[in-house]
Amino acid sequence: MPIGHALAPPDMSSEPGKVPVPAAHRPLDLEPVVPASARGTRLRAVPRWLRRTAGPLLLLVLWQVLSATGVLHPDVLASPGTIARAGSDLIADGTLPSAMAVSLRRVAAGLALGGVVGTALALVSGLSRLGEDLVDASVQMLRTVPWVGLIPLFIIWLGIGEAPKVALIALGVAFHLYLNVYAGIRGVDAQLVEAGESLGLGRWGLVRHVVLPGALPGAMTGLRYSLATAWLALVFGESVNADAGIGFLMNQAREFFRTDVIVVCLVVYAFLGLTADVIVRTLERLLLQWRPTFTGQ
Repeated sequence: MPIGHALAPPDMSSEPGKVPVPAAHRPLDLEPVVPASARGTRLRAVPRWLRRTAGPLLLLVLWQVLSATGVLHPDVLASPGTIARAGSDLIADGTLPSAMAVSLRRVAAGLALGGVVGTALALVSGLSRLGEDLVDASVQMLRTVPWVGLIPLFIIWLGIGEAPKVALIALGVAFHLYLNVYAGIRGVDAQLVEAGESLGLGRWGLVRHVVLPGALPGAMTGLRYSLATAWLALVFGESVNADAGIGFLMNQAREFFRTDVIVVCLVVYAFLGLTADVIVRTLERLLLQWRPTFTGQ
């Protein structure tokens, strides 16, 4: 390095009355660094329930505007106000509560029957290779058959009462539970099984303390899918030879072109399905506290 540069005096402040400060020691004008986690803070400051309801509320406002301006004809789709009045009338005369009670009984019976059958088959097939050879191929073959297309056979076999409706719900529930419980059992880490064996656990001890807890997340996922399928099967079941229930109300409303009553029934279906999903998610949080999961940012 040249001597002139090495011995050059530092750049001093020439402002009178102040101690000269070398240029290298002067504070720099730095821009504040905003962490990535702090971005979008204003949006996150809004309560989450308000963010989740903003979309449906905007849709309702748009729907009401289109109905009020005549763009959406009442014969095509009734306005939200008309639907609200129809729902209030159905609740006041007791028609809607009694129909909901009938539909809930059907779903509960089908869910219980299908849950027991699907879980039992999954345990037999998942815990044993012999059980897999005997059960899995048959279940996979039947699963590919459209279960809605079995309604005529169910009517012939079981009549036109409650039995075919419950059987249709149970069939849809059983397949979802079977697939998810079976996948959960076979997805248990083999190292956990080896660790259990090294600790002296027998076959049933491994099943109870290792395999079943490991398969529980898959079982809860299967339960959520099963509930969604149960409500779908209920819609199909109650549209055929039903004399009570929400589907019966929809069929009556269709004959008289009551789109307001039809939408009320659809809203009830959606509300019951959402309520069932919330119950299962709460059950997941209680039973799967040991499993850390990503909840979003």
